[in-house]
Amino acid sequence: MVFLRLLILIGFVFLTSEAQQRQSNISTGSSLTPDGKSSWLSKSGVYAFGFYKQGNGFSVGIYVAGIPQKTVVWTASRDSPPVSRNATLEFTSEGRFVLRSTQREENIGDPAQSGSSASMMDTGNFVVYDSDGNMIWQSFNHPTDTILPSQRLLADSELISSASEYDHSSGIFRLKMQTDGNLVQYPVNTPDSAPYAYYATGTSWAGQNVTLVFDSDVSIYLINSTSVNFQNVTDRSHYRKDAIFLMRIDSDGIFRLYSYNLKQNSHNWSIEWNSTNDKCQPKGLCGLNGFCIQMDQDANCLCLPGFDFVNKGNWSSGCERNFIADSCGNNNRSLKHTMQEIPNTNWLDNSFSDISTLDKEGCIQACSDDCNCEVAFYDSGKCKKQTLPLRYGRRSGSSNIALIKVYTSQPTTEIFVSKESQKRVRSDILIISVFLLSFGLIMLVISIIVLCKSHFWEYKKLNTRRSDDVELIGDDVSLRSFTYEELERFTDGFKEEIGKGSSGTVYKGIISSSQKFVAVKRLEKLLDEGEREFQNEMKAIGRTHHKNLVRLIGYSHGGPKRLLVYEYMSNGSLADVLFKPESNPKWEERVGITCEIARGIMYLHEECVTQIIHCDIKPQNILMDENNCAKISDFGLAKLLKPDQTRTFTGIRGTRGYVAPEWHRRLPITPKADVYSFGIVLLEIICCRKNVIWDLPEEKAILEEWAYTCFENGELVSLVGNEEIDQRQLERIVKVALWCIQEEPSLRPSMKKVLLMLEGTVDIPIPPSPEFF
Repeated sequence: MVFLRLLILIGFVFLTSEAQQRQSNISTGSSLTPDGKSSWLSKSGVYAFGFYKQGNGFSVGIYVAGIPQKTVVWTASRDSPPVSRNATLEFTSEGRFVLRSTQREENIGDPAQSGSSASMMDTGNFVVYDSDGNMIWQSFNHPTDTILPSQRLLADSELISSASEYDHSSGIFRLKMQTDGNLVQYPVNTPDSAPYAYYATGTSWAGQNVTLVFDSDVSIYLINSTSVNFQNVTDRSHYRKDAIFLMRIDSDGIFRLYSYNLKQNSHNWSIEWNSTNDKCQPKGLCGLNGFCIQMDQDANCLCLPGFDFVNKGNWSSGCERNFIADSCGNNNRSLKHTMQEIPNTNWLDNSFSDISTLDKEGCIQACSDDCNCEVAFYDSGKCKKQTLPLRYGRRSGSSNIALIKVYTSQPTTEIFVSKESQKRVRSDILIISVFLLSFGLIMLVISIIVLCKSHFWEYKKLNTRRSDDVELIGDDVSLRSFTYEELERFTDGFKEEIGKGSSGTVYKGIISSSQKFVAVKRLEKLLDEGEREFQNEMKAIGRTHHKNLVRLIGYSHGGPKRLLVYEYMSNGSLADVLFKPESNPKWEERVGITCEIARGIMYLHEECVTQIIHCDIKPQNILMDENNCAKISDFGLAKLLKPDQTRTFTGIRGTRGYVAPEWHRRLPITPKADVYSFGIVLLEIICCRKNVIWDLPEEKAILEEWAYTCFENGELVSLVGNEEIDQRQLERIVKVALWCIQEEPSLRPSMKKVLLMLEGTVDIPIPPSPEFF
């Protein structure tokens, strides 16, 4: 049986080799497509040049084709978005390689020179020749993250890691062959200097054109132009006839030599050598304000005390404070804080003040007293004060102690202040207390006199109203109470109607005393849950203050009439500007609007004292002020969650087309219902069209179905027509929308995560197909 399998394998290799012989030479007029002939193979069939699958589309590059793992070793235009299935790569009659798709057209190789033929070499090098057979371009001279045997990394050239194992766009680490003869690894976007390096060969042959050579016998060494100086990078040659090799700077920042045993036909590459065994050594792995520790030989990132990950799924995005402190100019010293220690850590030194001959307690005191100091480093009698952010943190064997200023809104006895300061504070408190007590007594007497003389009986009458009326008026002292007659006068008898909401009609008015325009909403019905719940909801909305929420100014609650007074929004609703071709906002404006809406919903979900589910997010309920800033309005259907609640059961609310699936299934309602509605609105903003248009062809009638089809086929440009926009930004925003409209609520991101994804702060995985498609 084994012998039979061997014969079959040999036969297959022979047939494949014969086919590859016929495909190895590439002449002008040849072309590739993802769905047809997708690659040009080398004679041996080990390497291929052409299309490979990446994300929801295809990229062009070189990959190892002769093994089950089609490992990518070179990518053309690696930071351009993937192309769709209908893309074409053509070796034109003019001698250029042109990639054409619905998204773009671009040249691969050197567009300044015309080629007559090309070849995918058995070494993994893709070569273009002129009519005389001279080589005019080769992929070996333009490496991405990998070099292959017989390839060289020339002086002043570098490799850039990929973003991840499956995303071959540029990552966050680089390996540079410096002109001084030193082969060094750095984070990207950093100077070529020692504080940023985390691996180096330590060689220095300045001005001698030193090159990293990955020889065909798998020897790896540095050599200068005169071949006088020579140094091995690895300790030995790893060559074997039955294996193929590559060297790559991986997405984790480590430079590794890999081998693949062709005889064993395994499914994994083996590591032969690596630049370090310490996975925490690459600087920047944990992002800003994070530090790395090794656990069972694996890297693990932690945040500074008082910080949380910006994106738990992406360490390199770093950490941010979980408590927002005022700036130093706003008397930051008055905030309560402790100084917490992280021992045995190394960080990039960016200190603004060095103090000598202090013990650790003195260093703590010095930083605590300085509002500009957010972190102090103490090591052997030296204290360095520094501001945030911290970079390149890792646990080590050093004696350095990081002292982090951690703010808290609660009183603490751990604040480091001097005895003189404590005495001064006690004295100030005593004086202020006496003053406040005296002032309070005087005001109390005045209030009693005024109350008795002027409004005692009116107040008593008001106090006999129904208890829910008293509760509404008494608590929300920030809202102004109007009489029905006042609002009738302000609106000229409710003359100018400017809109209709889920629970009433809105009229334009002007407050005579201030000449300020307002929007007066006359409620035509109350919520089914009863008036007490309605009043509680109005109170909670009255206490909200956010630039992306329409502000409630006041109310009238006299008799059977229920009216609410809002700030006036002069530019109408988002629907008014979005669904009219003559007023469509530009792409940059639409992106800004999406972020403004997301911030408003996030405030309702996560930052209000009482968590609010809006329940009716749609373009008609998003109003635009005079500066075209988007603000969420119409809380008539809003649902409040008690402090101990995370979900609620209630009758179906909202508008058809924007209602989350869980409403129809009588499942518990959570803030994720608003996330679903936001996803639909987001698609409408992208495409400047309504969610459902039955006059369109069937495949385009329902927006979310059409959007996913375009995303899956890599044809997102169809969603925005001829408008010139950032393709990567478009893809990111569509992916956010598709995550938001997942049928299962737990798959939808929180609004905080949505905002981070929209702003490009975190990576966005490929969304699954929504189940209802």
